[in-house]
Amino acid sequence: MKTTYHSEFHRLKSVFIKPAKNAFISEEILEEQWQNLHYLSQPNFEDSLKEYENFKIAIQKNGALTHSFPYDSNVTIDSIYCRDAAIATDYGMILCNMGKSGRINEPDAHLETYRNESIPILGKIETPGTLEGGDVAWLDKKTIAVGHTYRTNEEGIRQLKNLLEPKGIEVIVAELPHYKGTSDVFHLMSILSPVDKDLAVVYSPLMPIKFRNELLKRKFHLIEVPEDEFESMGCNVLAIAPRECLMVHGNPTTKKALEKAGCNVATYQGENISVYGGGGPTCLTRPLLREL
Repeated sequence: MKTTYHSEFHRLKSVFIKPAKNAFISEEILEEQWQNLHYLSQPNFEDSLKEYENFKIAIQKNGALTHSFPYDSNVTIDSIYCRDAAIATDYGMILCNMGKSGRINEPDAHLETYRNESIPILGKIETPGTLEGGDVAWLDKKTIAVGHTYRTNEEGIRQLKNLLEPKGIEVIVAELPHYKGTSDVFHLMSILSPVDKDLAVVYSPLMPIKFRNELLKRKFHLIEVPEDEFESMGCNVLAIAPRECLMVHGNPTTKKALEKAGCNVATYQGENISVYGGGGPTCLTRPLLREL
């Protein structure tokens, strides 16, 4: 069986998660932090635990092995969105350097866990470079896309290229727009979710023309998310396997379009763990191995 870390859509074999109980901790912690971290509303702790348990069951349904990041007093409730602190590669993990100041300690927290699990480290993005995992997506085994955003700067992208291009990896840069500004959660994966080798969910109104044309050149069929399902994270879709999709409940038009394209789509109630904090199923997971 061949496996790779360089995929967003092959069958998921192993994945890191940060359970709500380890990230949100308590109702009191949520009340203390949610406004400073620009959440839409305060998550309810007990409801978050229920939502997360159902989410975990959904990502395990095809046999994926889940590893949990532990509680860490040095990070905030945002650490539930564990994709952002590292990038998985066949050569080891790349530790990010967070563009959101409240999340600056997360990569070091990940590093401790990776060391405990004997997972190799390829490198680390160093200041003044910033880079977050939500801005990075594999298009195929030899191609990775990275968004230039308020969370990921030019120096961070330069360092990413220095780590991956010597390995024969092409790094494609997508220049993302200002949108709602520096405090908003706006990553590349806010507008792009590959769900098969030739199928991606996109929100074209905020997608750079050059990057969108590159996807078309690579023969991707694009599932277009309607405007009224963008804020509810219709574009944030996790592939458990090719065309086996998991998304936040409440995006029926996108779900129907995916099903029309031959996808099986599962949904989870994610008001507290996803919608309020702006982090869908791709954000809640740090995928590792996928089966080719």
